[in-house]
Amino acid sequence: MARRGARVVMACRDLSKAEKAAAEIRRSTGNADIVVRHLNLASLHSVRQFAHQYTATEDRLDILINNAGVMMCPKSLTEDGYETQFAVNHLGHFLLTVLLLDMLKKSSPSRVINVSSITHKGGKIHFDDLNFNKAPYDSLVSYRQSKLANLLFTRELARRIKGSGVSVFSLHPGVIRTELGRYVQTRHPLLSGLLSIPALLLMKTPYQGAQTSIYCATADGLEIHSGCYFSDCALKEPAPEGKDDLAALRLWEISAKLVGYSEED
Repeated sequence: MARRGARVVMACRDLSKAEKAAAEIRRSTGNADIVVRHLNLASLHSVRQFAHQYTATEDRLDILINNAGVMMCPKSLTEDGYETQFAVNHLGHFLLTVLLLDMLKKSSPSRVINVSSITHKGGKIHFDDLNFNKAPYDSLVSYRQSKLANLLFTRELARRIKGSGVSVFSLHPGVIRTELGRYVQTRHPLLSGLLSIPALLLMKTPYQGAQTSIYCATADGLEIHSGCYFSDCALKEPAPEGKDDLAALRLWEISAKLVGYSEED
């Protein structure tokens, strides 16, 4: 996005790492308009602070890319009392998006990109046990729940804002060589083969993994596919559970309640 001349606001939890990344982006692209701001998606207070600061200091928002995430981490609760994977991967992005929705509409045509995963297949939203208080916690089951939530949120948001000039897409970026999978080997040894040297050679680089996000953010004519799912820069069919409109509506209503959001916010 920086190479295309965009003003890029990097919303990051670790400001030290973010500043180093921003400096490298400025150097490699020649684009000095790269801004770093603090955002911790595990904290609803932090999300609200970021959204308030953004709307107070920025004139427009053309593209919102929700691509933060945690993967298959040990069970923990956020400061708000929610299971970490569901909180970071879904609830934080949900609140951030709805708080910035008015600016997205004012900046239309604009787009929201929700980075999901192919692991939504086989996923289930455990509406009666989102925190895994009743059932034993399984980090893969939890991760799948959060990634399915990304698809369902995309679908319901697209329905609600149809005709507003804001398009929304979800996507699978591919299996990428990043630190995201650092918990896989310890929590799921049977999956550790995914991180073996031969498997690593088949994984995408971060640059390659970003291409579908960039495609959804910039490709012409995608507005007619708002609410849809993409992979490898192409429209793809999600799993049946990713097309459940009743579940999408229920997830929206529960998410709004959990983050304390109302239409008046």
